[in-house]
Amino acid sequence: MKMGAMEGVESSSSEVEVMAKPVRRRYTAEYRLRILRAAEVSSGRGELGALLRREGLYSSNLTAWRKQRERGELEGLSRRRGPSPTQRHPLADKVRGLERETARLKARAERAEGLVELQKKVSEILGIELNRSDEKD
Repeated sequence: MKMGAMEGVESSSSEVEVMAKPVRRRYTAEYRLRILRAAEVSSGRGELGALLRREGLYSSNLTAWRKQRERGELEGLSRRRGPSPTQRHPLADKVRGLERETARLKARAERAEGLVELQKKVSEILGIELNRSDEKD
């Protein structure tokens, strides 16, 4: 009996361990302020380290949060992420509508000119004389 490369290997779905993708923690402004207050109150030896271990934080978190608080009392803590909304010009909608109408009318004029050219060619083929007004072509 011949066995392949998987010789002696049992396949069981219970042995496969799928690691969950780590999710970045997000801290609310209230939580940050509460931790900063607790850090300021902790005066005993090792209390600050115990607080950081208990909350699963690093000292760099406290440093960054203190700087944010100094910059503007919650301004840095509750600022919304992403691009800032731009002000729309009051006439932008009107301009957009007029541009759309202009494009529609140009297309209509081009179709009309094409029909006129077609009529000219048909009249030439059939030998029909057209009344030509002052053409500017």
